[in-house]
Amino acid sequence: MPPIPGSGLAKGLAVTLRTMTRKSVTARYPDTQPELPPRSRGVIGLFEENCTVCMLCARECPDWCIYIDSHKETLPAAAPGGRERSRNVLDRFAIDFSLCMYCGICIEVCPFDALFWSPEFEYAETDILELTHERDKLREWMWTVPAPPALDPRAEEPKEIGAARKTADKLAAAEAAEAARAAEAAEAPAPTQEREAGE
Repeated sequence: MPPIPGSGLAKGLAVTLRTMTRKSVTARYPDTQPELPPRSRGVIGLFEENCTVCMLCARECPDWCIYIDSHKETLPAAAPGGRERSRNVLDRFAIDFSLCMYCGICIEVCPFDALFWSPEFEYAETDILELTHERDKLREWMWTVPAPPALDPRAEEPKEIGAARKTADKLAAAEAAEAARAAEAAEAPAPTQEREAGE
């Protein structure tokens, strides 16, 4: 018996009607936010205070999507008779996320920890020119960067923390010794008072 014309369409519509009345099993974005790993690659944040304008990130970027402008500033000598020093001052730091391929090379090569991954991924724009984030916008992304994971309790202490602790202990010991000397000097009677007491 040949199939009735349009029966396939009727079956398909019946399935559609049945599933329309049921509650959805799949939770879909944007109704449900995805659970991203804490160090996932979303957008790049700039910690401007650490940037020395070394240009390593811009040179290593395979997409050439990092734009940096700077100028030199002369600083006075730290001590009398010393030489003046010059340093680079950051004028512009921008990342074009329409070109970025999120490889993370810029973050890996930064020697001063000025660039960080943020898990934020909701920064779509209607205009492609708005995807070039200047340093003010990159600085704002730093608020969304998660704290680094805690060290393993059995791991060896980082050398920087150990050195800082030793310096702090030395300073505390020196301050305690100075306070003890000051307390001894305050308790000891003055020489004139001793003479008067002897007479």
